[in-house]
Amino acid sequence: MTNTPNTTSVLSVRVNPDERAILEAAAAEAHTSLSDFMRRKSLEAAEVEMLNRSIVTIPAKDWEAFEAWVDRPAEAIPAGNPSTSGSDAMRGPIKRAALRASM
Repeated sequence: MTNTPNTTSVLSVRVNPDERAILEAAAAEAHTSLSDFMRRKSLEAAEVEMLNRSIVTIPAKDWEAFEAWVDRPAEAIPAGNPSTSGSDAMRGPIKRAALRASM
């Protein structure tokens, strides 16, 4: 993405009146604007779609860390919230992807 964190761009989406009514009602229930609701839900759906890919690309710079993690002996993970339990062995994008997938 080429935009800096403080810049935004407009994304136009066409919906029929019934779809718009549902989206507006959902945004109102979430106590947010229609624009923010659409942005947040679209990003959530995009992340899920990316996590469900059958091919995962691991950058070369992270490959050795990934292999080390895969080659570690299995360890018991206590029941509970995966974001607060277990070791801190998974770092960076791998940990974020695992946590998003568990939500």
